[in-house]
Amino acid sequence: MSTTVDIIVPCYNEEPGLNLFYEETRKVLDTLPDYRFSFLFVNDGSRDGTLREMRRLAALHAEVHYLSFSRNFGKEAAMYAGLRNVSGDLVIIMDADLQHPPAMIPEMLQGIEEGYDCAAARRTSREGESRIRSFFSRAFYRLSNRLTDVTMAEGAVDFRVMTRRMVNAILELSEVERFSKGIFAWVGFETKWYPYENVERAVGTTKWSFMGLFRYAIGGITSFSIAPLRLVTGTGFVISLCAFIYILITLVQTLLFGITVPGYVTLLCAVLFLGGIIELSVGILGEYVAHIYLEAKDRPLYIIQEARLGRDREPKGGKV
Repeated sequence: MSTTVDIIVPCYNEEPGLNLFYEETRKVLDTLPDYRFSFLFVNDGSRDGTLREMRRLAALHAEVHYLSFSRNFGKEAAMYAGLRNVSGDLVIIMDADLQHPPAMIPEMLQGIEEGYDCAAARRTSREGESRIRSFFSRAFYRLSNRLTDVTMAEGAVDFRVMTRRMVNAILELSEVERFSKGIFAWVGFETKWYPYENVERAVGTTKWSFMGLFRYAIGGITSFSIAPLRLVTGTGFVISLCAFIYILITLVQTLLFGITVPGYVTLLCAVLFLGGIIELSVGILGEYVAHIYLEAKDRPLYIIQEARLGRDREPKGGKV
């Protein structure tokens, strides 16, 4: 019996390139007769004709299925929805913009055949991106690996093949504030990495802004580490110690030499420095409180408005 493989494709405003993605990927899949493939496109509240294109592909090809959200819930929710609604022996996650090369699929499947539970792509260059964006991306991986208890390969992307047991383990983690790269690493399992050069989008432009990526990075670090909280505690202790020492020095000087007029600049610098530390501390605490707040509301990660899964299957919602 052929091994069944489900390909999850999160989509947001991907109408111009969706058919091209299917055709290019299908060419590669047709060279793998030992596997039976199906596609699950997840429409993440697109504002263009992405859903219309999904319907067309599903009508033309029996192996194409889709989910469509009621609004934009984000790529993390789209990937989670895909994982909840597939049942294949193996699961592939890849983007619809062809920046995840379909040509890598046979090699990655071979990695699974070698006994790995995950075969994942790792970008070795960031050609086509701005230098500042590349710098912050590299800095994020290094900082995250230092602060968190999970280790992510630098340049790791969402493009990967996973076994059913790894997918089931991922689905056990149903938190609202999801950071899939961290989750993939946290669940463990042996991963084989496949380096590749950065590929430009076939059509369209990226949907990620710099600020969006920055917020995503902050959320990822605070989801898997309490090191920032400990940093706040340590900083507060050091500042308190320095203040105590300064008080002792001032007291001794006053007793020995009398009262002197404190310097205005020194006082101003101290107030601004301490004010900045307080604001930073409150911000870090706020990040963790926000995580607690969002988890406590227990809202679904996504809401499905329309679905076509085949075989009379009912879509699974955004709450476990």
